[in-house]
Amino acid sequence: MARCESGRHGRREVDRRRKAGAGPKYELVFIDRLLVTPGHLRTGLTHKALGVLYKVGSSTIGRAIREVHPLSADRGFAVPDRPGIRLRTLEDLFADAAAEDVTMRIDGKETQVRRPRAGRPGRRAFVSGKRRQNTVKITTISDGRGRTLWSGAQRPGRMQDQTSVRTEGIAEQFHQHPGVRAEVDDGYRGLASESLDQVSAPPKTEGHQGSERRAGHRAVRLA
Repeated sequence: MARCESGRHGRREVDRRRKAGAGPKYELVFIDRLLVTPGHLRTGLTHKALGVLYKVGSSTIGRAIREVHPLSADRGFAVPDRPGIRLRTLEDLFADAAAEDVTMRIDGKETQVRRPRAGRPGRRAFVSGKRRQNTVKITTISDGRGRTLWSGAQRPGRMQDQTSVRTEGIAEQFHQHPGVRAEVDDGYRGLASESLDQVSAPPKTEGHQGSERRAGHRAVRLA
């Protein structure tokens, strides 16, 4: 609540005029707001779908996620099998991967969002060329067993995976940590071309043999 009030004060730039407690009331108790956020992040369910499950409007779901997500992001990501260690930044992630010899897996996930209102600058940036929907793209990094180590780099759906990686500074981290290895899919082929000895992408070949090699690479990456 202190975080939310601080944000409102920054937007208003003046003290609040109404008494504390005035304004729209929460339709979800705190436990439900807490559960909605990881449910959205892990499953990719839209705000509308979650609203049906909790019998509230999609705007209520969006409000809950906006308020709870920063709290979990500030705590960082737990490191599997090593309690007490948390990765809060990309620098923490790459330093840990270099020290523990972890081969990372990088992928992007698109989540459908409400269409931005007409006249909003950059409205078309949310239209995903792959899904043909208004989406937000989030880059997620996991270890070799598929356990999440870091998730962020939230960008409009129209932005390519490769561009999102460059914008967030992930590509630069590979230059600073030459011992870190990662596996990626076709969307990050440019990153693999820049870091041939660090980043592995599916083989770029044609024909039936190429399809078999790509299928084998995908099976290994998703195992």
